[in-house]
Amino acid sequence: MLILTQAEVRRLLDLELLIDSLERAFVDLSAGRASVPPRTAAHVEGRGLLGAMPGYLDGVLETKLVSVFPGNEAAGLPTHQALIALFDDEHGSPLAVMDGTAITAIRTGAASAVATRALAREDARVLAVLGTGVQARSHLDAVRRTREFAEIRLAGRNQAHTQALADELGATVSGSFEEAVRGADVICACTDASEPVVRREWLTGGEHVTSVGVSKEGPELDRGTVEAGLLVVEARVAFDPYPAGAHELQGLDPEAASELGEVLGGARPGRTSAEQITVYKSMGHAVEDAAAAGLVYRRALELGLGTEVEL
Repeated sequence: MLILTQAEVRRLLDLELLIDSLERAFVDLSAGRASVPPRTAAHVEGRGLLGAMPGYLDGVLETKLVSVFPGNEAAGLPTHQALIALFDDEHGSPLAVMDGTAITAIRTGAASAVATRALAREDARVLAVLGTGVQARSHLDAVRRTREFAEIRLAGRNQAHTQALADELGATVSGSFEEAVRGADVICACTDASEPVVRREWLTGGEHVTSVGVSKEGPELDRGTVEAGLLVVEARVAFDPYPAGAHELQGLDPEAASELGEVLGGARPGRTSAEQITVYKSMGHAVEDAAAAGLVYRRALELGLGTEVEL
């Protein structure tokens, strides 16, 4: 069995290839060509949870174990930590265990890039990223590849962290979430906020809004934003109760939303006008892990990277 470290995973995972692979994965998911049961989680009261996300897609049989401990930020540790295990689909034998923390960060931003490429206006020129953590960095890296952005804004609750990340990645600091959102064409909410950081009254029409933040307490988008136009999800399981589903979608009709794979595959329309607001609410999905882990594993075999162990 192959063991792959975080450094090796980062070296092996090509972002451009991943974005293309995720497009195919979402189409396969919506077409029923993937096997992905609802994820489940064991809770550590007051501290966090351990989630299990198994999936099978295009010959990749995997499961991810991911811990989500929001208090880790204060201790200087990642809030999300994960392992991914791969098995062969002929006999079910273990093939590899790899770091899943980097994959979770990178594939989430890459999936948002897929949605942005499909749904944002072609003339989108202002990108706003809300948050300063791992996902903010991932989205700045991935989503900026989808359009020729002339301005990239960054907003966070800690101004020192916000300024440091903006300086590193070439963004402009906004004084508040509202300031960043107003006038932006593409908005990526990547926070752990327990109340909305994007509100409908800040939008004028034509924006594409992505939300990947998940908090136990509440939604990252207000209901007005969610219902403003075209709503797109990875899969309709996002309407299930938390933690499988999103706070923003509770009480809404799942059929009112389109799956990203339906839009990419032409089964449902995408953006229909320059004035339409499009919203992509992401909860993360096992097909994203499968697509990324498959790329990493195949590339590791090509380059002879990783450590082989006997169980």
